[in-house]
Amino acid sequence: MAARKVGKFAKGMKKMGEKTTVVSAFLETYIPAGRAMPAPPLGPQLGQRNIQIGQFCKEFNEKTSDIKEGVPLPTRVTVNPDRTYSMVIHKPPVSYFLCHAAGIKKGAMNPGKEVAGKVSLKHIYEIAKMKSADPCWEMVPLEEVCKSVIGTAHSCGIQVVRSLSSDDYGPFLEERKRAVENQELELQEARAAKLLRTGAVVV
Repeated sequence: MAARKVGKFAKGMKKMGEKTTVVSAFLETYIPAGRAMPAPPLGPQLGQRNIQIGQFCKEFNEKTSDIKEGVPLPTRVTVNPDRTYSMVIHKPPVSYFLCHAAGIKKGAMNPGKEVAGKVSLKHIYEIAKMKSADPCWEMVPLEEVCKSVIGTAHSCGIQVVRSLSSDDYGPFLEERKRAVENQELELQEARAAKLLRTGAVVV
C-alpha cells in the first residue's frame, strides 16, 4: 500500500515537473533597428524574464536610432538577480551584409546548385572589418573573420570573386531576378497543389 502511494506521488511530481518551464536568464534574439515593440515575439520573451517591456523597447530604439530602421540586429540580453539587465547589440548578421553587397533580397533556395549573387574580395574584407567590432570576434584575427564571412557567402549561394564589374553584374542581376520570380511562382503552385490534395481549400 505504501509503495503504491509513493508511486502515485512520484508520478504526480513528474507531471508537475513536465509542466514547469524554466526560462533562461539569457536572451539571444534578433530585433529590427528602431522597431522594438511589446508585440510578439519580443514582448512575451521579455515578460517571461520580468523585464519592463516598455522601458526595454524605448532604450533599444534610442540606441539604434542611428541605424537604418528595420535592419535586423543580433541582441544579447542578460537578466541579473535584481531584475536589472544588460543589453549587447551586435552588428547586423553577415548574411544581411552579404545580400546588401550583392544587391539581392535573399540568398539561394538551393545553395551549391545556383548562384544567388556575387561579391568581391573587397566586400568580404569590409564586412569582416565591421563584424570584428562584435564582442565574439574581438580577439579573432581578421583573416579568420574573412574566412568565416566567405563560408557564410557559400552557404547563402553567393559567389566570391576577385573583382566585380557593374557592366557584367547588371545583366546577371536581371537574369537572377527572373529566375527568383519563377521559383516563387513554382512555390505558390506547389502550395496550391498541396492544399488541393489535402482538401484544405476553403471556398
